[in-house]
Amino acid sequence: METRRREALTGTAGCATAVLGALAGIAVWFPYGRRGLSGAFEGETAPRVLLLGAPVLLLGGATAALALFALVRGRWRPALGLLAVLTALAALGYGFDVLGAPRGLEDCGSPC
Repeated sequence: METRRREALTGTAGCATAVLGALAGIAVWFPYGRRGLSGAFEGETAPRVLLLGAPVLLLGGATAALALFALVRGRWRPALGLLAVLTALAALGYGFDVLGAPRGLEDCGSPC
């Protein structure tokens, strides 16, 4: 009976960690997403900010939190797998340019 209780507590802690990580990912994404959705340059919006940026950072936050949770528990193999997934998400985010600053907010120099 004690083992089931411990497993239930560990599972609950893992779910809470994933939710908090996802919320942290959204908190990190929000300033960029707000500027991208409300229009950065002449009122233009960037729907890719919502379609790609939010899911990448939501999943990235949850994955990072779960990787940290696995490291704290001493589970090295799952932690390495989660870190590989996190690296792939970061590569996807930078590849589709949803993790950088919005184009309209960058300083283009004196000709602008």
